[in-house]
Amino acid sequence: MDDHHYDAHDDHHHHHDNRYSDMQARVRALETVLMEKGLVDPAAIDAIVETYETKVGPRNGARVVAKAWSDPDFADWLRRDATAAIASLGFTGRQGEHMRAVFNADETHNLVVCTLCSCYPWSVLGLPPVWYKAPAYRSRAVIDPRGVLAEFGVTLPQTQKIRVWDSTAELRYLVVPQRPSGTEGMSEAELADLVTRDSMIGTGLALAPEAGR
Repeated sequence: MDDHHYDAHDDHHHHHDNRYSDMQARVRALETVLMEKGLVDPAAIDAIVETYETKVGPRNGARVVAKAWSDPDFADWLRRDATAAIASLGFTGRQGEHMRAVFNADETHNLVVCTLCSCYPWSVLGLPPVWYKAPAYRSRAVIDPRGVLAEFGVTLPQTQKIRVWDSTAELRYLVVPQRPSGTEGMSEAELADLVTRDSMIGTGLALAPEAGR
């Protein structure tokens, strides 16, 4: 049996998992009707999506991680009260409340699962990837997290435990990846370039310095 720990918080929040495809279909249909009636500008929708995917989202989280790497006092604050620490950088809004930061270390790697959109901190990580909301990802990550990570290209030492956190609408997680070696002297902006969305979910690691440039 693999050496990992699963933290489930109010597992009943996930009883709508099997209705995701139906809900997505309803949203698509509604968008189509609104656009056909001229009530919604397709360009406006695209702009919102782009903002959350590339501007508001992962870059905000990357700045939080980079500051935690650079500033021990901020890292300590992030551990104690992630919601307040993140808000101090101006990152608040949709699903950005009730945050908890979990820090990767040599002995422990953290992985976050959830299948409800309300469990994902949009203001910090942007739009949730499709696979993140899939029931198969959550169930497999809980049962075989090491195998799931391997499929993402992440191979961890057998001595490193994996802790799986079940995000809910009441508590959302941000993984703080380990700071890569060879980053001494780099600015926070440079460090932020090494932080990917997947590394803040736990399905990836921070990039090596040469990869982030």
